[in-house]
Amino acid sequence: MDKTNIVARTGNEAMAEAMRQINPDVVAAYPITPATEVVQIFAGYVADGLVKTEFVPVESEHSAMSACIGSAAAGGRTMTGTSSQGLALMAEMLYIAAGLRLPIVMADVNRALSSPINIHCDHSDTMMVKESGWIQIFSENCQEAYDNMLQAIRIAEKAKLPVMVTTDGFIISHGMERLEILSDADAKAFVGEYKPEYYLLNFEKPITVGALDLTDYYFEHKRQQIEAIKDSKQIILDVAGEFGAKFGREYGLFEKYKMDGAEIVIVAMGSTAGTAKVVVDGLRSKGVKAGLVKPRIFRPFPKEELAESLKGMKAIAVMDRSDSMNAQEGPLALEIKAALYDAPAGSCRTVLSYIYGLGGREIKLEDIELVYNDLSEASKGKAKPKVSYLGVRE
Repeated sequence: MDKTNIVARTGNEAMAEAMRQINPDVVAAYPITPATEVVQIFAGYVADGLVKTEFVPVESEHSAMSACIGSAAAGGRTMTGTSSQGLALMAEMLYIAAGLRLPIVMADVNRALSSPINIHCDHSDTMMVKESGWIQIFSENCQEAYDNMLQAIRIAEKAKLPVMVTTDGFIISHGMERLEILSDADAKAFVGEYKPEYYLLNFEKPITVGALDLTDYYFEHKRQQIEAIKDSKQIILDVAGEFGAKFGREYGLFEKYKMDGAEIVIVAMGSTAGTAKVVVDGLRSKGVKAGLVKPRIFRPFPKEELAESLKGMKAIAVMDRSDSMNAQEGPLALEIKAALYDAPAGSCRTVLSYIYGLGGREIKLEDIELVYNDLSEASKGKAKPKVSYLGVRE
């Protein structure tokens, strides 16, 4: 491994840098806050001749994903970026990209969905398309955003599935942090060359893409897609293992933080996990047996592995930066409760759901301390609300 370059970068710059090192064949995109910079910076790389990418500026996000589908179907290594309403406008084409098994990689900067109009972070956009068939990877900080992008292209091309790598809007996308960048040679060697097995421009092996698929075969084809998503868990782990062996930064399906001996635990994704770690450190210094589990992969959801990691807990809180609109709990909480329901007898059944941070509302240390205090009381049998809205003026 060559020497890494330590720099100060924002999350958007980190993702654009990873894209430069990947050097995709095609990037098609339409700007939207707070993801605009990712492809704007990359467009600069194209203009300066630093990549060989064909950059396609389109008239909408729907068109961006349509162009990506055409590129990927033709055999090109393909990437894009978007956020919020842009992801919503892409939604129709996201299902098509996944159903056609096209390995497109997207930089998705999490932002609230309108209405009312809001440009700040929550996870409602990503959660809106959680069933679209895309692998979803969440990043806690700039370093993870960069590393996840490099791994995502390998995962997508091995699994033959599209991947979105998410960061929290403004919190990560515009926040400057310390970043270790691989040398171009190391990044290129890790990513490797893309050699698609099937593509439209391979005239030796002609294929049909986008055929009409009615009652006779549709179900079977969707079943294959479902199995591919399940199988992608091992691909994600294999790619992460190789990345860790080469570059020393370990990744998995989720991260366990100070879980040895823990009795009360928070489950949280994205940048909030970093804030929660500070709270856990403080509580541990006071003798409180607090821990944290940070899911990195939301799709495919690692239900068995997460249930195992939460075994023996006295009380669990799941923090969602989006709401299921009266589906009882937040989307992550619903997944965790389903995983625990299917787990062996004796698994924790005290699971509290906290909705927080909608529209970019700040999550503070004292807010997370309050959650751990609730968990401590719940673990001793005190009744607590099953769903709480953290930091809202009721």
